[in-house]
Amino acid sequence: MGKPNSEAGAPRHVAIIMDGNGRWATLRGRPRLFGHQEGARRVREIVEACPDCGVEYLTIFAFSTENWKRTQTEVAGLMTLFRRYITKEARNLRAENVRVRFIGDRLRLDKKLRSLMDELEELTAHCTGVNLTIALNYGGRDEVARATQRLAQDVADGKLCPSDVNEETLPRYLDTCVLPDPDLVIRTSGEARISNFLLWQSAYSEYEFIETLWPDFSAKEFAELTSNFGTRERRFGAVPA
Repeated sequence: MGKPNSEAGAPRHVAIIMDGNGRWATLRGRPRLFGHQEGARRVREIVEACPDCGVEYLTIFAFSTENWKRTQTEVAGLMTLFRRYITKEARNLRAENVRVRFIGDRLRLDKKLRSLMDELEELTAHCTGVNLTIALNYGGRDEVARATQRLAQDVADGKLCPSDVNEETLPRYLDTCVLPDPDLVIRTSGEARISNFLLWQSAYSEYEFIETLWPDFSAKEFAELTSNFGTRERRFGAVPA
């Protein structure tokens, strides 16, 4: 957790709920998957913009645990898109010194996709530039439940004393255990809800709910939002001296 200040500076960690792909495509008379394809292209532009904006960590919400409720055609198309994205972008990400991690429950994903995810994480493990985290089959409540199960098992095995379980202990069991909490969370498309994204980690995050649909979101708008973050007063429950 940060300290109270009057100028937050650049957000070290930005998380984005990339919403509006389907609506963007529908407005153009195209299939929803066309919007998802355009949205995937937008990711590269935002990743490339991070260094100039002072952003070290970028986390994007690609597919939620609730997204399985969509039509079988759309879900299958998204899974194909994820496989293609990883295959196509792997070398570019490594060349641009981007460290890639995935969070979420991988067990429901197909074997080929899981293998590609593992390969990309290994391929970029040495990279020291932007840290890109992709939330895939991710849900905040699911993450906390899985973390609690692991924590409970350690207590049962005598590795952890129940009296030592507190708000500092649980984060060590979360998918994001090696990441700092997000300073800024952006949601595109005009929706003003957090949709089960980084529930624990975003307790003190600043939020921006913007009207722009994700495929129209630009590096310029990203730079403006990260710049505006620097004007916010972040007190974390304290009172300015």
